[in-house]
Amino acid sequence: MERSDSMAESPRRRNGLLRDQVQLVKRKDTNRYEIVPFPEQLSFEKGFFVMIRAIQLLVQHNEGIVFVGVAGPSGAGKTVFTEKVLNFMPSVAVISMDNYNDASRIVDGNFDDPRLTDYDTLLENVHGLKEGRSVQVPIYDFKSSCRTGYRTVDVPSSRIVIIEGIYALSDKLRPILDLRVSVTGGVHFDLVKRVLRDIQRAGQEPEEIIHQISETVYPMYKAFIEPDLKTAHIRIINKFNPFSGFQNPMYILKSPRSLTPDQIKAALGEDQTEGNEETYDIYLLPPGEDPEACQSYLRMRNREGKYNLMFEEWVTDNPFIISPRITFEVSVRLLGGLMALGYTIAAILKRSSRVFSDGKATVKIDWLEQLSRRYIQVQGRDRTYVKFVAEQLGLDGSYIPRTYIEQIQLEKLMNDVMVCTLISQ
Repeated sequence: MERSDSMAESPRRRNGLLRDQVQLVKRKDTNRYEIVPFPEQLSFEKGFFVMIRAIQLLVQHNEGIVFVGVAGPSGAGKTVFTEKVLNFMPSVAVISMDNYNDASRIVDGNFDDPRLTDYDTLLENVHGLKEGRSVQVPIYDFKSSCRTGYRTVDVPSSRIVIIEGIYALSDKLRPILDLRVSVTGGVHFDLVKRVLRDIQRAGQEPEEIIHQISETVYPMYKAFIEPDLKTAHIRIINKFNPFSGFQNPMYILKSPRSLTPDQIKAALGEDQTEGNEETYDIYLLPPGEDPEACQSYLRMRNREGKYNLMFEEWVTDNPFIISPRITFEVSVRLLGGLMALGYTIAAILKRSSRVFSDGKATVKIDWLEQLSRRYIQVQGRDRTYVKFVAEQLGLDGSYIPRTYIEQIQLEKLMNDVMVCTLISQ
């Protein structure tokens, strides 16, 4: 392949400046340039920098409109990434492929079927911009699942048009694109982000969304989207953690000390209530996660015959366990859909609890069947008050900053080490 003269003396230096690693190469059977694909995945921030640099070079060396495709699975962060580029380069025109959905083509509620896209209108718009004409881009409403109108998109002064969507790198668009970018996350965080997005955008129920993901979105991704992403010049891995934005987590202090119900009642005061709970927690390991290091299990909880799906991630700030958490009521049949996505059952934890609460803090006497022992948990949204109640109970100096699943993993690891030691002797 013939390299750009401006780049011929600047071969990619893996350990050099990132901007110097962006190289141009002439495309086959055309006078236009594209960039040499990056062999490794880039972080969100590095990918943004490389994309900006690549666009600048392509605008310098290519005439007319420079078309950029940004693709990836649902929930991976394509729209956020594109908005970041738009904030940096406000004169860029963005075309979202979501607006080219044709509701008349929807089969069995599958919004990720490639046949749903109205490519005739999309390509007509793309060619219109390429020829220097303003175009009428559709507006699609997700709640009503229909096209509600059109908006005018003028030829951008920057000469840059970004096409963003799950199929933005499809074979129908690739010949037009000067730069191809993929954005992916991971099955687990993509799932969380997709659920949160569709609740807000389409008003769907969480269980409906997860069923849709397991039955249509993920199979469509593996069959049609993933192969297209392999053609990207720049591959971005989005490590954004959807839990990081939660400002109201649960604060938990845990102790192996024994307390009587009367001691707990005395600490909580006269307005406390009490009851009993029987809980079964099914801990689901996300695809590709190390079971010994995972801190973002998906948890399905059965309490009094009702099932809840809990998205959570634990953070330890000794002695506290801090748990940002999103909880949805679901049916048990959802478990099959999650396992189809690659989740595996890591543990099933049975817990019997006596529960005391004063409305601000909850104190539990937990009996764990797997560990055959009791623990005291003090938990609540107010960190200072949780600490105050724990001090009133005399728990200072006895805290265990580990979740129950972590405690089980630790003891299993210690048992495995002891067995190995005995065998080696």
